[in-house]
Amino acid sequence: MIEVLKNAFKVPELRKKVLFTLAMLFVFRIGVHVPVPGIDRTVIENLVNSGQLLGFFDVISGGAFKKFSVFAMSITPYVNASIILQLLAVVIPSLEKLSKDPDGRKKIASYTRYFTVVLAFIQAIGISVGLQSALITPGWTSVLLISLSLTAGTAFLMWLGELINDKGIGNGISIIIFAGIVSRLPSGIYTIFASLKAGTTNILVVLLIAVAAILMVAAVVCLNEGQRRIPVQYAKRVVGRKVYGGQSTHIPLKVNQAGVIPIIFAMTLLMFPGTIASWFPNSPIASTVSAVFDFNKVWYQIIYALLIVFFTFFYSAITLNVIDIADNMKKYGGFIPGLRPGRPTSDYLAKISSRITLAGAIFLACIAVIPTLLMKMTSLSLYLGSTSLLIVVGVALDTMKQMESQLMMRNYQGFLKK
Repeated sequence: MIEVLKNAFKVPELRKKVLFTLAMLFVFRIGVHVPVPGIDRTVIENLVNSGQLLGFFDVISGGAFKKFSVFAMSITPYVNASIILQLLAVVIPSLEKLSKDPDGRKKIASYTRYFTVVLAFIQAIGISVGLQSALITPGWTSVLLISLSLTAGTAFLMWLGELINDKGIGNGISIIIFAGIVSRLPSGIYTIFASLKAGTTNILVVLLIAVAAILMVAAVVCLNEGQRRIPVQYAKRVVGRKVYGGQSTHIPLKVNQAGVIPIIFAMTLLMFPGTIASWFPNSPIASTVSAVFDFNKVWYQIIYALLIVFFTFFYSAITLNVIDIADNMKKYGGFIPGLRPGRPTSDYLAKISSRITLAGAIFLACIAVIPTLLMKMTSLSLYLGSTSLLIVVGVALDTMKQMESQLMMRNYQGFLKK
């Protein structure tokens, strides 16, 4: 990886892209410290420290939520808008048709931008109303001002991400999330050493956390890179005077086809009621809801793991259409050795996909639950958990692969050697 970075700076065009990306991330980090007017940040800090979901939002935003800056919502409305449109494309034929056409994908990108602004404004109003206790001057004027500030911050981050896509390296939206998570790493390390110095923990616990972190990174890399390759043979076809096909290839079925989406869905579904209840501390109903949705309970972790397995199958079934794959293979003269094209091929792909998705779902559930168990065992608040780790490792691998592919075009040898 270090060799790839060194070689990247030897190529003027690639060096320019890397430096532009770093400059945009510098702008992002400056914006994290631009406060939203009319908010008592002490109240926000107490809420973040008492709520795991709010703590997760603070990690994703790179500490912007605790500071309640203009980037407090980070780029999550854009991610939500993208996921919603992707799900709607499965059930709405017109959107599905647009998603398969290059010009249509540009229209969907535009729809995503507009939908992001709408979602961001709705979410900003919800946050402003829910955080009434943090408003210096309560009232609809303050709520509107805060909502517009947060929406503008999200729109600016979306524009920043698209700039990185056009002139930088990697996926801009993912890199912004990556930068926000990684920026919290030094403070997390400082917290561990402060606890060690204060005597609230011991060196064995720190070593246990370090070993567990290394093992989890290795596990996430294996999960992200793991795939089942289905061999495919294409028959020769004569078109005019040219002969097409005849080559052998494969279909890569990823073990973690759904990525980090199942964890986000499961976490949001389980923690949303408790977070809403925390805004009404004097209500007996809210106290009951908080007790039921306590993430420290064993049954909560079991349901959390089961929901991750369910959403993994659900999202994988949406993103991987085995019928379309089988039809495209049949259209271009492809077949899996030993199987007839069409229905037998799609049934075989569905069976293989279900098996590897089950393994990936169980693996993903284990990775999601382990950080909570570590926090319970060590009494340390470590928000760099499974979701953050999956995002960081996935974005790092994708970015390095993009650098590697561009270096290979210029006859450089990188770390991804076959």
